[in-house]
Amino acid sequence: MHALKIYAGPKARQHLERYGLQAADVATIPGAAGGPKGLILGPLDRFIFGPWLGSTAHPVHLVGASIGAWRMATACLNQPIDAFERLERDYIHQHYELQPGQKRPTAGHVSELFGKNLQDFYGGRVDEVLHHPRYRLHIVTARGRHLLQREHRLGTPLGYLGAFLTNTVHRKAMGAWLERVVFSTPGAGLPFTTGDYRTRRVPLSPANFNPALQASCSIPFVLKAVHDIPGAPRGAYWDGGITDYHLHLNYATPPLAGLVLYPHFQKNVVPGWLDKSLMWRHGATRHLDTMVLLAPNPDWVKTLPNAKLPDRNDFTHYGNDLAGRVKAWSAATQASARLADEFQAWLARPDMKQVLPL
Repeated sequence: MHALKIYAGPKARQHLERYGLQAADVATIPGAAGGPKGLILGPLDRFIFGPWLGSTAHPVHLVGASIGAWRMATACLNQPIDAFERLERDYIHQHYELQPGQKRPTAGHVSELFGKNLQDFYGGRVDEVLHHPRYRLHIVTARGRHLLQREHRLGTPLGYLGAFLTNTVHRKAMGAWLERVVFSTPGAGLPFTTGDYRTRRVPLSPANFNPALQASCSIPFVLKAVHDIPGAPRGAYWDGGITDYHLHLNYATPPLAGLVLYPHFQKNVVPGWLDKSLMWRHGATRHLDTMVLLAPNPDWVKTLPNAKLPDRNDFTHYGNDLAGRVKAWSAATQASARLADEFQAWLARPDMKQVLPL
């Protein structure tokens, strides 16, 4: 049984049939929101951003939301293999002590500790990210509008109810409540068009890098919103996965020619977090025609601890049993080395029988 599944849009498939896949073919790499699920991609990240892309000299756009933004920013650090190993270790061992009778920590407590972790991780190294010679980073956040313009005990739940209801009718209508704000490497154009959803762009800087990255990871009601990010419009900023859960963006007509290589934890590229239950929005569209997507085989996932990928529910399931959660997550990440091994083997001897329609 293969651990890795490879999917391709129609244009990407034509390319693979004629040329296979070379590192120089890749123009864009997205990183999805999804919390601990992203841990399963560690070995793929270390191979892709280590020896494989390291052998080329062309520019590559990295687009991330939530943990995907953390992963993509990590790729921009010097010695990325070491940096990804630290990210995996730090993420697995993060712990929020629960008081007696408490099922989950407060949003304020999680935000405070998470902010300190980001500060420790990127302390003194932000210039490495902003001035990477080849990688152009794009951090996706969601900025609140109207009732969601400031975080509020009553206004925020009502605002998200409004966002949920309008999104059910039409995804673009949710822009009345939340807009996509992308913080990008200065001078870098976006590798996707923005006619699909209300969008703003802000240049990344040393002053706004950490707030933007924390905002992109700030799940509503789990973490506090980040307010008034330097250089950006005033307001409350939340997890980029709300507007762009799996970054189902219009890559089909990017300003730079090339393929989109997407290490993902599932086949479906769900547009927004509020679309998770809207199954009719889970299919591929022409926006993904140039995409090659790498994902774990669902049957292989059943062999992992608890027969699933790590996820946020594990924080509640294991509670204060840090050792138990660390053991389960570590076993899953160690097993995921097969994903990278199988991808390397396919690159060496491309077999189109293994490439499925996206």
